[in-house]
Amino acid sequence: MKKTRIVATIGPASDSKENMRKIVEAGVNVFRLNFSHGTHKTHQNIIDLAKELRTEIKRPLGILADLQGPRIRVGNAEPFEIEKGEIIFVSDKRATDEKELIIDSDGVVSSLQIGERILVEDGLMKFVVVEKLENSVRAEVLNGGTIKPRKGMNLPDTKLTFGAVTEKDKLDLEFALKNEVDFVALSFVSNAQEVLETRESMKKFLGRQDSLPQIIVKVERKEAIDNIDEIITATDVVMVARGDLGIEMAESKVILYQKEIIAKCLQAAKTVIVATQMLDSMINNPIPTRAEVSDVTNAVIDHTDAVMLSGESASGKYPIEAVATMTQIISDTEESPFDDINEHFEHIIYSDYASIMCSAHEMAINSDAKAIVLFSESGVSARMMAHHRPEQMMLVGTHNPKTYNQMSIVWGARAYFFETQDREELVDTMININKEAGRLSAGDKVIVILGRVPKGKDIALVGIRIV
Repeated sequence: MKKTRIVATIGPASDSKENMRKIVEAGVNVFRLNFSHGTHKTHQNIIDLAKELRTEIKRPLGILADLQGPRIRVGNAEPFEIEKGEIIFVSDKRATDEKELIIDSDGVVSSLQIGERILVEDGLMKFVVVEKLENSVRAEVLNGGTIKPRKGMNLPDTKLTFGAVTEKDKLDLEFALKNEVDFVALSFVSNAQEVLETRESMKKFLGRQDSLPQIIVKVERKEAIDNIDEIITATDVVMVARGDLGIEMAESKVILYQKEIIAKCLQAAKTVIVATQMLDSMINNPIPTRAEVSDVTNAVIDHTDAVMLSGESASGKYPIEAVATMTQIISDTEESPFDDINEHFEHIIYSDYASIMCSAHEMAINSDAKAIVLFSESGVSARMMAHHRPEQMMLVGTHNPKTYNQMSIVWGARAYFFETQDREELVDTMININKEAGRLSAGDKVIVILGRVPKGKDIALVGIRIV
């Protein structure tokens, strides 16, 4: 079993039950629903099919609701040409009879300051603010071209005053929560406060404090890079969203930020996903480019928890082949020595429980154990062990259905769901299942971790068992 997970976006190319089953068989662990497209009706159909599938195949399958976020777009109704060196007005509504770039989001123009950049259509057209007026600004054209209606805009230097969740997002979030999705992704996050506010909204809507969908922060703004440490602390999962990040930052620095963010998430025992254009050519071609293969390989070597497909699986010609290709790349890389962690992995988690998990990992290495068997009610124990990237099989048992499906994104976790809360019985069952499957044999050593006992205390029962 590959240890690095695959997230696949479901769209017109893959939204039938037959195709969803095929991409799961090809290696997908999490279904992503992109709320920038589609309707609640189409998303409901995908959610229903995903729940049917995970019941039928009896393994965790995560469901991820990816909210659109405050996407800023061109508000002009008609296209118009701009030339380098030209000075034009920028406002949130037509204010003059002169050539004018209209921003379709309220409150954005008032936040613009002199010297800040405005990027249109993935940065093909660029402006810099040269004068601030009462209800608009003047900006100099740095790159000319054709401004087209509804194209996306990026403001990498501007401190925006609105949060990461728009009115549309609130409706989409309520829909996702009603359907008990496993993950909610926030787009264009700037700071940790936006994460904390969203989590409180989720608690209030669901009427409970735990078993919540995990929050995935998409790092795609310069402000998010500036506040990355506090964001990693506040969120459950981090996504390196390289599309908009490559617009807001120098393209040559994106891979450097990717490596830095993965390393920080590993140190903090937080799940991390690498996304955007990983096998982009497979939208139209049955095989990837060599550079794309290297890109996926590099992410696996850096020890990301998951890699993601977007258009490749949502609207491409070869969604199943794209998943199978990504699985093959992951498997070949994991079988090589290049993704091994040969030294003690540095971490920044300081607690008695973290020390116990670290010791359990060391015990697994020193005893030449075949597997690590653990109980995890909330998923914390599994994520803390996964952060060490153990060579041993990691068998995770839980009686919490939310935790069970959230294990779909945790590196190396082979999860099992049980109704019983008897941890000893659960461990015995997991060992027997894997003996019957041939993954464990008589005489093998396994490390057994029974999780936090008693509840709420940083105490765990750890031991070695001979199968």
